[in-house]
Amino acid sequence: MKGKMIPLFILCLLVVVLSACGGKKVTVVKEENKADKQTRKDELVLAIGSEPEDGFDPITGWGRYGSPLFQSTLLTYDQEFQLVGDLATDYALSDDGLEWQVELREDVKFSDGEKLQAKDVVFTFTEAKNSDSVIDLGNLENVIASDDHTVVFTLKQPDSTFTTHLASIGIVPQHAYSENYHEKPIGSGPYQLVEWNRGQQLIVEKNPHYYGNDSFFKRLTFLFTEMDAGYAAAQAGQVDIATVQPRLAHKKIDGMKLVELESVDNRGISFPYLPSGQVNENGDPIGNDVTSDPIIRKAINIAVDREELVDNVLEGYGTPAYSVSDQLPWWNPDTALEDGNLEEAAKMLEQAGWKMNSKGVREKDGIPASFTLLYATGDEQRQSLAMAFASMMEPLGIKVETSGKSWNDLEKLMYSEPVLFGWGSHTPLEMYNLYSTSTRGEGFNNPTYYSNEKVDEYMEKAIHASSPEEANDYWKKAQWDGETGFSVEGDAPWAWLVNVKHLYVVREDLEIGKQKIQPHGHGWPMTDFIQNWRLIE
Repeated sequence: MKGKMIPLFILCLLVVVLSACGGKKVTVVKEENKADKQTRKDELVLAIGSEPEDGFDPITGWGRYGSPLFQSTLLTYDQEFQLVGDLATDYALSDDGLEWQVELREDVKFSDGEKLQAKDVVFTFTEAKNSDSVIDLGNLENVIASDDHTVVFTLKQPDSTFTTHLASIGIVPQHAYSENYHEKPIGSGPYQLVEWNRGQQLIVEKNPHYYGNDSFFKRLTFLFTEMDAGYAAAQAGQVDIATVQPRLAHKKIDGMKLVELESVDNRGISFPYLPSGQVNENGDPIGNDVTSDPIIRKAINIAVDREELVDNVLEGYGTPAYSVSDQLPWWNPDTALEDGNLEEAAKMLEQAGWKMNSKGVREKDGIPASFTLLYATGDEQRQSLAMAFASMMEPLGIKVETSGKSWNDLEKLMYSEPVLFGWGSHTPLEMYNLYSTSTRGEGFNNPTYYSNEKVDEYMEKAIHASSPEEANDYWKKAQWDGETGFSVEGDAPWAWLVNVKHLYVVREDLEIGKQKIQPHGHGWPMTDFIQNWRLIE
């Protein structure tokens, strides 16, 4: 046999990984054994999420679901979900709510050694405002640097949610920003990019100019593998942290521990709110004659047993979900309901004229209580949740078929068919996007075409509130004010099912500390406090 011999160890690892991946080709990027892992004190290998296809540019959205890693933000949320300064030492809001003044640290350098100044903040927010990206800065009138370490943001209207942008948009250097920045980012965060092999791995090293806590680990290697392949690599001793599916979480791996992180990474079902018969500008159908009935929506919410979904589909690694923002400061806990009550749900349907026919399906005015629940093809967890939900609805007399569709298909069908979605972020604007009349049918925003004038009023007041406390009060009223709201107590255009715990197998001597509630699984949210991670004796 000609050529370089493949070490027996690598062959063994390939067998393990390929077995987990069903024969898919996997690139082995690090040649070491379990003993190497124990002696490696200043490096980590992580398989904790998918590759960011769009790269690492905060102006186009990198870092929205967790720390931008390479960049710093003006503000950040601590483990208790309180806003604290990152680059900012202080900030103040004018009496009219239109002007935000932010004072910057004076000891910050980018990873290339150049000082970070107010002009870089101005450049970042100006570029983000003018970019055609997921970042919406339409309410930003202008941003200026009043001196080297003071930035003044002027808004068109008061906006209590502007802190979301201050806490999520990583600052980029004006002098080093180019069209290739997303591939070769320079920032003031705890780590700097060294090498990115697309489809395989990302190597980063400690930023020597970082102003915060000195990172314990000099080098991090992020592997881009399927979840089962990352888990197999953990079994083989090749990674220090790997995400794990609930079905494997109970299995013990020598030298590793299971870490469970609470999340607002939810799964819920959108119910088209209008009757059928309309189309949007693209000709896609809008409305559904079954789910447009509020009694159907409420009965489903009461009947579905969320604890059973957690136990049987998530193997216990999750919590029941009652909203898109459970446990966050703007959540209204009064919207949590007693569910799993088939008897009460059936009584509601019966009184509303939904009568059981000879086939065990309820009907009203000749319309059977049946619909197809769609989910993204290839997502096993969503498929399992959809099938379990359908089984729960059968004794209620609601017939639910399930079908996997591509995202392209879902974009056309989601206004007329229920869809099992995943949401969850660290901003109340997600509620606005899902429930505001003004966002109906804007891509994946408000796919139900829900509209409630009083809810709109509360959300507008929340956005234009003068303090987070005042804003949160209005966000809670939009969910339920005692008479109306978008929660199940009110109009119930969604049935929220579960919040998925984020599960990781972690080497036993690695301490990652307390984490805040995790957002939806995009990006690498668990790296939020990575500069505080340590090996323990």
